[in-house]
Amino acid sequence: MIPPPRQAAVTVPRQPALVRHAARLGDAALAALTVVGVFTGVMAAEVRGAPWDGLVPLVLFLGTLMFVRRRLPMTVLLLSIAAIFVYRTGSSFQGGWIWPASAAYFSAATTRHVRWVALIGVAQLGWAAVDFWPILDRNVARFVAHIAGEGLLLVLLIAGGLAYGSVARWRERLRDSDVRARDAEERLRVSREVHDIVAHTLAVVGVQLNVAADTLEEAPDEAAAALRVAQNVRNRAMADLASLIGVLRDGAGDTVPQPDLTALHTLAADARAAGLDVVLDERGDPSAVPAAPAVAVHRVVQEALTNTLKHSGASKVEVTVEYGARIVTVEVADNGRGGHSGAGMRERHGLVGMRERVSALGGGLTVGPVPGGFAVRAEIPVAGWKA
Repeated sequence: MIPPPRQAAVTVPRQPALVRHAARLGDAALAALTVVGVFTGVMAAEVRGAPWDGLVPLVLFLGTLMFVRRRLPMTVLLLSIAAIFVYRTGSSFQGGWIWPASAAYFSAATTRHVRWVALIGVAQLGWAAVDFWPILDRNVARFVAHIAGEGLLLVLLIAGGLAYGSVARWRERLRDSDVRARDAEERLRVSREVHDIVAHTLAVVGVQLNVAADTLEEAPDEAAAALRVAQNVRNRAMADLASLIGVLRDGAGDTVPQPDLTALHTLAADARAAGLDVVLDERGDPSAVPAAPAVAVHRVVQEALTNTLKHSGASKVEVTVEYGARIVTVEVADNGRGGHSGAGMRERHGLVGMRERVSALGGGLTVGPVPGGFAVRAEIPVAGWKA
């Protein structure tokens, strides 16, 4: 009985350790920069009173907030503004309102709450104008320069954070698109593998069942042997299909066992068991062929033998595989009619799949009648592929 489909677990991708380490170092550097920048800025702007009153707790608090700015950017912004407000109400500091919270504004602006960030900034800028209002009567130019500078800084921080956040989200969407494209390619590959396995299995099993049906009464031993061959081919196909369906359910694309060149002898044996006289001629060193071209060679031979069994009416087929340094040449020639008499050279799904598979590796495929039969010939490059 076929087991019910399993629900794939939804997991959140974990960042590499190097990326997480670099992020922590960046947070630490920003925290240190905030502490030093705010401390030196307040000390430089202080003109009277006791500059140490509440300054050390302020800079330490602002610096500590930098370690959680990625997870709670809006909270960090509000707490930073609250800390600045508390400090200013208890000191004679006459500097700016916006710049001590620069890092908090930038981080909050990278989120999707940029409108709220702008409203908070405008409100704080308005309070800065009220706080700095007494200077207007004495020095209008200083008042205007102070508020304009604070406003310009606010605009730059929000614009910079908005641009950074947009680029980060665009990169994330691009990564998601790449992942989806790879998943689609993997599923297309799996569908081709399923087609090849099912087509080959049905062809061999069908021939064996016909043999068993014809010999059941007259030669029961021969019928039993044909049924055993059909059962063995079916069992191998079920194992391959179970692995491939597991890819579609779990997404474990690289864990699927791929056919290799040693399985060519199994394909030839299956075809012989189905009544074909198969000659397999391998030339060269198959161990030097990388994985991707090796799978393509296997599938081309498999599909060609399947077509011979199903459509050609051939009695003999010669499979020649020549392993060159740069190209693997595969030729499967039979003495049948090719299944194209009177119908032109229409390619079935199997031949289309072979052509697409070979073309994807940069090779070429020719299919058509030859003197005395029908032949499939593929040239598959191996240079440039990793073994």
